[in-house]
Amino acid sequence: MHSFGFDNTYARDLPGFYAAVQPAAVPAPRLLFLNEPLAIELGLDAAALRGADGAALFAGNVLPEDAQPIAQAYAGHQFGGFSPQLGDGRALLIGEVIDRAGRRRDIAFKGSGRTPFSRGGDGKAAIGPMLREVLIGEAMHALRIPTTRALAVAATGETVLREVALPGAVLTRVAASHLRVGTFQFFAARGDLDKLRQLADYTIARHDPALTGTPQQELGLLRAVAERQAKLIAQWMNVGFIHGVMNTDNMALSGETIDYGPCAFMEAYDPGTVFSSIDHGGRYAYANQPLIARWNLARFAETLLPLMASEDDEAAIQQAVAGAMEVIDAFPGLYAAALLQGQRAKLGLFAPAAADDPADAALADDWLTLLHAQSVDFTLAWRHLADGAAVAAGHEAPLQALFADTAPLRAWLARWRERCALDEVAGGPPAGERAARMRQASPLVIPRNHRVEEALNAAMHGDDLAPFERLLAAVRRPFDDDPALAPYAEPALPEVTAGFQTFCGT
Repeated sequence: MHSFGFDNTYARDLPGFYAAVQPAAVPAPRLLFLNEPLAIELGLDAAALRGADGAALFAGNVLPEDAQPIAQAYAGHQFGGFSPQLGDGRALLIGEVIDRAGRRRDIAFKGSGRTPFSRGGDGKAAIGPMLREVLIGEAMHALRIPTTRALAVAATGETVLREVALPGAVLTRVAASHLRVGTFQFFAARGDLDKLRQLADYTIARHDPALTGTPQQELGLLRAVAERQAKLIAQWMNVGFIHGVMNTDNMALSGETIDYGPCAFMEAYDPGTVFSSIDHGGRYAYANQPLIARWNLARFAETLLPLMASEDDEAAIQQAVAGAMEVIDAFPGLYAAALLQGQRAKLGLFAPAAADDPADAALADDWLTLLHAQSVDFTLAWRHLADGAAVAAGHEAPLQALFADTAPLRAWLARWRERCALDEVAGGPPAGERAARMRQASPLVIPRNHRVEEALNAAMHGDDLAPFERLLAAVRRPFDDDPALAPYAEPALPEVTAGFQTFCGT
């Protein structure tokens, strides 16, 4: 296999941070999905990756000549309990490329076999969960939310044993990096300050190079990661996305969404919504996501403190703790500001407004209270609000149809129109332009759970990729007004959504 032009800094610069492992050979590789636009973005020859050669590569049977497959070491808090050694139990970083925009990107396998971190697992993956990662990742990308993305999925021709026998597959994932809070926890737990400092220097050079060599660069890293996470979680919340497994090993320091396991998009608005079959206490419920992000950042801060102050300098330790706590305590404000910025766009409020003015936040909160009280579909409510913004008052029939009792809605709409009128006076756009902008902030199409399950079941049990391909095409156009997308905008029946669960895919 020809070269990918890899420049593998993690493997080269961080010996002792990983285990070198070759992917397991598989009997019958078959390419199920190739993300040709992403391949081109990465500077790869998409045409050469089609067919049998691409299948052999993406299944792990043949690697680019400059690949250096490694399983990265990391630890993590999983549902609040600390595991000092997790690591890539079924994943391999095969190399890093510099894409056409000059960005360094990881290319990694998922489901490529056992590693020293597999902890008794087989290291394999099934077709369904890997195609799920394609659908959700591409939907998030189309929604303009930072995310890892799938480059390819290859069937392996072998059976993976879970509760039942399933057809196996390998996913190829692209990420800004696979550095996690858990990566730092691995070395902090061992008290290995040399490696911890080496890791911090590497992370700063890769993601925040302007901090390199500055005073308190580790504190600067913590602040940068907190800012990225505040914006990311706010974006999740504004589209109703529930990650489902926000363990510290699933918080990427790059600010990308990573690991699409038991994730889903909420339909009827309920802050307590949980989909993950293993989240029995609701730790990672929709409303808890900003709280958990802050908790994870506190764990990250703990790993950095030994680098910020010598253990025998009490004054320096106190100063370091105070600096870290300042960042952690500032997170709720950062998140609230990012959330409100997104909500203002969804509400059609574009004229300058004071950041500390509580009126817009109250308007948004009251809107969500309306949705919760009547179990209204989150996505359609926002979208129909955008549609109604283009017409005269009193023509919000599609929006009103979502509510059993429209009186509270009409009262809220009167307040909203008054605010929009003030916005226009202050220089905001006219109604038609306002509606168009709102539609670009509130999608019509999300990967609805029943459609995802329909597509995955057809692929896994019927070897039929057509439903997957149709759904993928739809979620890649989330904001478009197209009658052909209407079937993918419809919520599932209540009896389908009641008790719906997602699974981690391992």
